[in-house]
Amino acid sequence: MYGEIITIGNELTSGRTRDLNAWYAAGRLTESGLKVIRITSVGDDRAKVSEALAAALAASRFVIITGGLGSTDDDLTCQIAAKAFARPLCLDERMFNAIKAYVELRGKSMTPSLEKMAWMPEGSRIINPRAGVCGFSMTEKGVHLYFLPGVPEQMRYLMEKFVLPEIVSRYNELPLLRQKTIKVFGINEPAIAEMVKKLRGKTGEALLGFYPQFPENHIAITLRGNDESLLLSELKRIEKAIEDLLGPCAFARDSEMMEDVTGRILAEKSLTISVAESCTGGLIGHRITSVPGSSAYFLGGVIAYSNKVKTLLLGVSEETLATFGAVSGQTAAQMAKGARELMQSDIGLAVTGIAGPEGGTDEKPVGTVHIGLSARDNTYCGMYRFSGGREQIRTSTATMALDWIRRYLNGYPFLPGL
Repeated sequence: MYGEIITIGNELTSGRTRDLNAWYAAGRLTESGLKVIRITSVGDDRAKVSEALAAALAASRFVIITGGLGSTDDDLTCQIAAKAFARPLCLDERMFNAIKAYVELRGKSMTPSLEKMAWMPEGSRIINPRAGVCGFSMTEKGVHLYFLPGVPEQMRYLMEKFVLPEIVSRYNELPLLRQKTIKVFGINEPAIAEMVKKLRGKTGEALLGFYPQFPENHIAITLRGNDESLLLSELKRIEKAIEDLLGPCAFARDSEMMEDVTGRILAEKSLTISVAESCTGGLIGHRITSVPGSSAYFLGGVIAYSNKVKTLLLGVSEETLATFGAVSGQTAAQMAKGARELMQSDIGLAVTGIAGPEGGTDEKPVGTVHIGLSARDNTYCGMYRFSGGREQIRTSTATMALDWIRRYLNGYPFLPGL
């Protein structure tokens, strides 16, 4: 029930490409009750890949290998595996015919580079031979090895349809594994860890993991056992204990995003919202409208980058701009009110700030952001100082603005700024 993952490619070891295959495979294997003991990334180097394969044979019961199955000169996985396991390369007729049919259908000719993809170590078994997305598997010294493409979409397809079901079928008594993720915004990872220490001795056999996912932090709760009803009951108990401890900063569970949560509350309360954005340039509106059904509560937005647009469309007074500046609480409040009145929504939300890398001053450094929220009963504004590069500041601003909606609708206080 334990195995490892080897990902191959210079693009991974150079940092040019994120290793999404290892992340995905490890997550799916773990969710299925299997244990991943090691993840190795190796460049397109014959000796290093051979070393990784040899180490895997000595330590694991199954191995997932991705990358190096294409037609280019640096796609060497088949040749390396053949040499490492002392197996001759053989032409797989089914694979060859599948490739040939694929290229002929597109009016092209078979080339040596394409034919290379049909040569595999002796004793290999093609995975999904009748389709364009293929891999192969083999057994060496009792260890099951699965060689999959490096293209994430192709790798995931084969993993889900063929590889994972086959691995799981070999183990009849895998323990059940159940997980929950609590998403947190407004508390950093060290502070969360300190708070959760208060639950020491109260979380039973659960494993707690803390994972920063900028600008949020995630807490993963993992439980293993054989009684599903007992596992789910225990998960629910621990989940509630952690959420009670974190209070309003615990905003979502599992795959839910901040925009999902705010959208659901707006829909439940039959309220509408409009936005006015300066430094985020439409990012808030984009996130709101990424949620299916958002047309029920989102009326529209204004990207008010210039002062002229702020005055003409949103009604920000020239006196406010001259006295306090475009980046100020007064301007944010008037932008929010202007958006609400312009689009006749229940709530208006606005942001204005300095995303950088230039434009900051001693009084208003880069990262200074003002948020405004206007409702029929009152208008609110607050200032924050976000750190990081331009995109980090924009992301932090959009997330904080969405959190303002959630907190306002739930009656929670806004996260304190400066």
